[in-house]
Amino acid sequence: MKSYINPNLSFGKVPQVVNNRKEYDMTAQMKNLFDVKDKCVAITGGAGVLGGEMAKALAARGAKVCIIDFDEARAEELAGKIKADGGVAMAARANVLEKDDVEKAFAAAVEGLGRVDVLINGAGGNKKEATCAAPTEFFDLPTDAIRWVFDLNCIGTMMPSQIFGRHMAERGDGIIINISSMNAFRPLTNIAAYSAAKAAISNFTQWLSTYMAQRHSPKIRVNAIAPGFFLTQQNRFLLVDEKTGDYTPRGQQVISHTPMDRFGSPDELIGTLVWLLSEASKFVTGIVVPVDGGFSAFSGV
Repeated sequence: MKSYINPNLSFGKVPQVVNNRKEYDMTAQMKNLFDVKDKCVAITGGAGVLGGEMAKALAARGAKVCIIDFDEARAEELAGKIKADGGVAMAARANVLEKDDVEKAFAAAVEGLGRVDVLINGAGGNKKEATCAAPTEFFDLPTDAIRWVFDLNCIGTMMPSQIFGRHMAERGDGIIINISSMNAFRPLTNIAAYSAAKAAISNFTQWLSTYMAQRHSPKIRVNAIAPGFFLTQQNRFLLVDEKTGDYTPRGQQVISHTPMDRFGSPDELIGTLVWLLSEASKFVTGIVVPVDGGFSAFSGV
């Protein structure tokens, strides 16, 4: 039996090379595949450990960044460091739970950068009062603490996505990156509120990616990064003994369930972030990418 290739299908064609132009175009395309130069990026929680690392790395690659944070002084300090290193950066203050704040930060970003191509929803976190750390039982977790964690992670992601997302919808182009967590894949003990909130972020990422592509433009992409275990201010008290500096029993459990046998370093999120912001992922939307040293792949046996 003979097999046939439809000559109208692109994979059945042999590109014609005219004065090496085709080869040149392909080389240029590959060279710029991971380019983020001149992208205008707004980062909520941008003065934090992970958000700050993202801001510095993107600016070093030629992106223009607006660092949005509740702590305006830290945001200004980071923007100043980036500018001193030759990058383009600005700071804006916002409580991501206050609509007026987020709208003002958006207006400042557009005025300062000219537009916003990318929103990174980096604001989020947990708090000790919402954690079932002995002697606190789940049954006694304060409702206010649970609500605080839900609001910071869920509302703090959805509201900026509404305000910046409208700008992208009007332009017909844009990228939103949410920050999920390993807790969204497999709930971890003791952190009920945070696990549930991050699971909501993953679900919202999928929902918003479909909404934006179908209702507004297929050029608007929404994805999420799910970091594994990176030492931050939010989780340090759970993973490292404050007095000795040694791993807590929980910290040692994390390491023993991470095939790469260590915590992550914030700069190790950058490769995935650049991929998701660049042309290299232009057909990728609605996914949650683990960056976890293998934690989500290991059953523990």
